[in-house]
Formats: sequence, structure tokens, C-alpha cells
Amino acid sequence: MSRAPHEDPRQDAPEVTEPGRSAAGIPAVVSSVRVVGGQAGARRGMLTLLDVNQKKGFDCPGCAWPEPGHRHPAEFCENGAKAVAEEATRRTVTPEFFARHGVADLAGRSGYWLGQQGRLTRPMYLAAGASHYEAVSWERAFDLVAEELAALDSPDEALFYTSGRTSNEAAFLYQLFARKFGTNNLPDCSNMCHESSGSALVETLGVGKGSVLLDDLYQADLIIVAGQNPGTNHPRMLTALERAKRGGARIITVNPLPEAGMRRFRNPQTVRGLAGGGTLLTDLFLQIRLGGDLALFSALNRMMLQMEELRPGSVLDRDFIAEHTHGFDVFAEALLEQDDDAFWSEVGAATGLPREQIDEALAMVLGSRRVVVCWAMGLTQHKHSVPTIRELVNFLLLRGNVGRPGAGVCPVRGHSNVQGDRTMGIFERPAPAFLDALGAEFGFAPPREHGHDTVRAIRAMRDGTARVFFAMGGNFVSASPDTSATEDAMRRCRLTVHVSTKLNRSHVVTGARALILPALGRTDRDDSGGAEQFVTVEDSMGMVHASRGSVRPLSDQMRSEVAIVAGLARRVLGPDDDVPWEDFARDYDLVRDRIERVVPGFTDFNARVRRPGGFALPHAPRDERRFPTATGKANFTANPLTAPRVPEGRLLLQTLRSHDQFNTTVYGLDDRYRGIRGGRRVVFVHPDDAAGLGLADGAYADIVSEWEDGVERRAPHFRIVHYPTARGCAAAYYPETNVLVPLDSTADVSNTPTSKSVVVRFEADSGEA
Repeated sequence: MSRAPHEDPRQDAPEVTEPGRSAAGIPAVVSSVRVVGGQAGARRGMLTLLDVNQKKGFDCPGCAWPEPGHRHPAEFCENGAKAVAEEATRRTVTPEFFARHGVADLAGRSGYWLGQQGRLTRPMYLAAGASHYEAVSWERAFDLVAEELAALDSPDEALFYTSGRTSNEAAFLYQLFARKFGTNNLPDCSNMCHESSGSALVETLGVGKGSVLLDDLYQADLIIVAGQNPGTNHPRMLTALERAKRGGARIITVNPLPEAGMRRFRNPQTVRGLAGGGTLLTDLFLQIRLGGDLALFSALNRMMLQMEELRPGSVLDRDFIAEHTHGFDVFAEALLEQDDDAFWSEVGAATGLPREQIDEALAMVLGSRRVVVCWAMGLTQHKHSVPTIRELVNFLLLRGNVGRPGAGVCPVRGHSNVQGDRTMGIFERPAPAFLDALGAEFGFAPPREHGHDTVRAIRAMRDGTARVFFAMGGNFVSASPDTSATEDAMRRCRLTVHVSTKLNRSHVVTGARALILPALGRTDRDDSGGAEQFVTVEDSMGMVHASRGSVRPLSDQMRSEVAIVAGLARRVLGPDDDVPWEDFARDYDLVRDRIERVVPGFTDFNARVRRPGGFALPHAPRDERRFPTATGKANFTANPLTAPRVPEGRLLLQTLRSHDQFNTTVYGLDDRYRGIRGGRRVVFVHPDDAAGLGLADGAYADIVSEWEDGVERRAPHFRIVHYPTARGCAAAYYPETNVLVPLDSTADVSNTPTSKSVVVRFEADSGEA
């Protein structure tokens, strides 16, 4: 159902039908064409789509899934098409729009409505006490930022946030600017999503990235997809899984929810997908309880150890363990010491899985020489996420499934170039070697004290120790946990600044003063410096490639992120700063030359990235079976079995995306795969749990989270949807339910918000949405 962009539809009265049993197919094609035509127009939209993910085109502004070597002319998914449509849209947000809509008016609109208004076209300024944003020049905007930064008592009172879509070139300059200013306060979206993966992988393998390339999936005998929903979050992954299946791979899906994409995939690029039955992807579905993955991998590991004791040399890769690993004996002893009955009682309670299903999974593992484990935020956003991923690594190490073709770890990043930003130095805890190289290249002493991650940045704003917030992309307010606490923290700032392509909630939750700076998007042609420029990105598997926009920008006031950072840095750091910021803004090759000299793996950067398909960054565990850990080997770890404990009469809630959504960007109000139409305020509950709690299908209730701080966090007026979730578990969309996630409920080690394990109760509907 299409609506004019000026209308703000209700989102609290959804229609509910049967969930889908397959993903993509003709409905995905129809949906893509409708959205692209409505936003960008048929000709502009379709020409733009032909450039998405092509070797001479631009990288999709959506997910970070890698491109295959041989690319289909339509190398995009339904949500990718929607992301492109909203960037290539003909709709504009002008100064006249802001004159019509004050901040109070905009604050009362939904995030969906805000995003539908179109592209931002001019720098906009909200003065202290003002009710409306007004247009300002770029020079005035930079002056305002410089004034506030100069007035700080310490550089550490400034926060420089980065969204995952920022290019390598812009990210490198951004972190250079922040460190020349004097702070490591560089929180980013990784802190909220995959920080647990990086923490666990650095400790165990020495590299905080995945160890597989796309070809490894095609060569695998077994692929385990755990805590991930590719059909909605990384749809092009389904094409890779389909190819792996054709090559003989089997797939185990581990998820509290049955997801349409992992049931059957109707590939819209093939006749079989459009007109035939598609491909059944999952061979074994383990419907696990939220947070039970550590127990599952512990059970598989324990059984393999026990079988090895009975038949030495028949189960484990003893040669690999002896030559390449450390800590095996301690790990094995810790896992085997518990009484068998007590162990399996804990596993059953944590996973909700019958022993027979775990035995079936083990048989598939033992019948496979090459195993890949893929995961996403279903594993990374629990208190015990880091131990879970460490145990997953143990699982792979036992049979030598790291550092050989068709095997390895595959954390699937959710946002294009979120991994590249980290490679470029967007990190609040930079490695000393990186700072040494950066300082040597640019002739200064970078700060060494660790900065704030996302959660600590919110606390700093709340406590008044951070007073300027600068965001390079993203929608910080909607992406962060504990919505009320985050919004209160933002309002305590003296200045909030957002470099953005479209309007979002963060623009209307401001400090005393606020700026919105309009940036070019991935689809836009970048003629900075009078010549066509391109940027580079790194995908989820460490492949670096070029991205060239082709759409004429809707306003000559839009600037590239590289130009914005360079211009701001010159204004803040002054004319005597010896970094050639103006040259960088005119010629991105010069930025890449500096990246080459600072960041390992980028030798001959400018030449290699111009080759079709780009190049793979080195990965010691994958390439050499070399593990740059403290021990010099891959580390086994002992991880006590733990899982969330839920009191009687409560459920464990996970926040998740609708199918019509990417991160906090809501493309529409339907979730075709889960049977939701025309709304978002729904909570999925197993019928038996609902009956026990007196929650009728179609009734409305408030969701209240429970946390030891005693603060009541309430998400009002959600429709109860009886749904085949795992027992004891519930699910609802974010950002609507981010309000339920306490700021201080974070994963051990990584400090990632626990958005996948929130204890909730249900109360009578307050009637407020």
C-alpha cells in the first residue's frame, strides 16, 4: 500500500496473516520495481540498479555481503534495491521543508515518515532555543563546529561517531582528524553489533575478522548458520548458500525463529527461482532458545572429545591441534569434568533442544571434513556472547577447520564497510602499532589513552563529560540501546552534528545547538576537485574494491564525506596544520597513498583497487595457518556453560529487523516473511507461552523489561502475534523496542548491548503508542 510521503501512517494496527514459507521469488521482484519506480522514477531507478555491485559501479549502501567473481546483471537483492531507491530518489528535503516543520513537529513523526521525505540538500542549523532549523553556508557550519570544539576543556569532551557506510578514504581521514585534535573517542556501530566477534576472534585466532572467502562457502561440506537471518538481513547470501547446496554442502540452521529464507529460496535471477519450486536450503533446523548457542557448541565439543577418547585419532585433527594450537588440555579438562547427567540437564534447559537433534547435528559434523560457521547478532548481543564465540572457535579447531579451503569462521557484518572503517582505524582502543605508523606518517604524537565506545559515549554525554557529538552517518539515537537514556544524554550536549543523506530521528533529538550536513551517497557521482572520484570499501570477507556513483546529485550543496572531513579538519586544526587536507579533498588517490603507508595489507593500493573485483586483504590464519595471538598459536579456551535465566511468568525477548527494513532504516510497514502488513508494533510469542500468560492472539499489551537497576522500561501498545518461536522466547522489531534494552546491560569483554536477551513481562495495554 503506497502513501504520499507527507502522510504519516499508523504503525500500531497491523494486519496479520500466515508467515511466508519461502524467500525472494516474484514477490521480491514486484516489490523492488514498485519501490524503485515510486522513489527514483522508472528510468533513473532502473539505470541506477544496473550499476549496483558491478565491477565498474557502486557498492550497495546496504549490507556487507561480498560480490561473486561472475556477476549477474541484477546483482542486488530486494532490500538493496530499496536502499538504492531511497538514495537515488527524486524527493528532496529543502530549507522550505524545515520552515514548514519545526523540530517539535518532526519529533512527533515516525522514523519511517522522516526517512520517506527524501534527500537532504543544504547544511541546516538549529540555534540555541530555536524551534526550526535554518539554512547556513558550509563555511558557517564549519565555524560553528570549530567554536564549540575550541571551547572544550579537553579534546576528550568530543565524540566522533562513525556509521558503517563511511568509505575507507573518509574513515581514514576522520580518525586522523580526531587524533590530531587529540582524542581516541571514536565509537562506531561495530560497538553495538559485532564487537563480541572481534573480541573473541582476536583472543583465539589473532585476527578479529572472518577467515573465509566466498569460494570457501562453495567448497564447504557443512555450513552452520547460527543466530542469523540471511533472508532479511543479507539476502544475497542466499544465492551463495544455494550454490553451496548445488555443490553438495549441507546446512544446519540454528535460530529461535523459523525464517522463510532458510527454508526455501526462490532465486529471482533464475527460471527455477521465479517459476519453479526454488531450493530447500536447511537440512537440519535447530530451534534453539535465545542465548543457548554456547550450550549447543559445548555439547558438540564434549561429545567429540568423548568419542576421541573411545577411538583415538578418529574424530579430532590431532596433528593440527599439536602444531597450531595452545590450551587444548585445559579446555578439554574443563569441558569433560562435569557429571554427564548434570551437563545434559543444563544443555537441555539452555537450548530447549532434544538430545536426538544434537546427536543428528553431531553426525553431520563428523561426516564433513570442511565446516564453515556463519553468525550475526543473534550470537553477539548477549551477556555471554564472547564465550559463545570462543566456544564456536573451539568447535572448529578440534577438527582443523581453520586455515584450509572450505572451512573457517564467518561473522557476517550487517552494514557495508563497517569492517573497512575498523581497518582504517575507527576504533576507540587502537593498537599501538597502528598509532606508531600513523604518527610517523603525519609527524605527530597520537593520543594513547583509550577512548569511549558507544555505550561509554552515551554515559559520558549523560554525565556531562562529553559535550560535542559528531556523527559521520548513521542514526545514533535510533540505533542505540535504552532510548530514553540515549535521548536524554544527547540533549545534554552543547552541539550535535550529523553528516547524513536523509532525515532521521537523530536530527530531532539535539543538543543545545545542532547541525545537519548533507552528504553524497554511494549512488551519487562525486566530482570533488573537478574530476570524477571513487572511494573504496571492504566487505564482510576482507575484499577491498572500488565504488563509483553514477547518479547526478540533487543539489550542488551536497558534499562528499571526504570533502566534509577535510574541510572541517582545516577549519578546526588551523592553517598551520601540515596535513594537506585540501589536496586530499581534490584527489582521493592521495588519501589512498597514505593509507598504503599506514595500514598493513594495502601495498600498491591505487593500482590493485583499480583491477576488476579489487583484492583480498591478508589474513594470517586463513593464508598461512599463522596465528598472531599472545601465544603465537590458535587458542583453545575454557568457557563455563551459561545461559540467560528467566523467572516464572517472564519471557526472553530479542529485538530484530522487519523484512522491510535495513538497520534503523524502515522502507515500509510490511514484513512479508512473517505475515505482518501495515504495522510494526507487534510482538511474536509462542502460542503455548501466550496461553500460559493469558495473551490472546490479536490482543494488545505493554512490554516491560526487568533489570536489576529497578528502572521501568516500557514499550507500550504492542499487538500479540501467536508465532512458532522457541518456547520461552519472544521477538519484536527495533528501534521500537530499543527502549527496553538497559544501557548498562552489556556483553562481558565487548561491552555490546544485550539486545537479544531482554527479560520482559506483559501488562495491560496502556493505549499509548
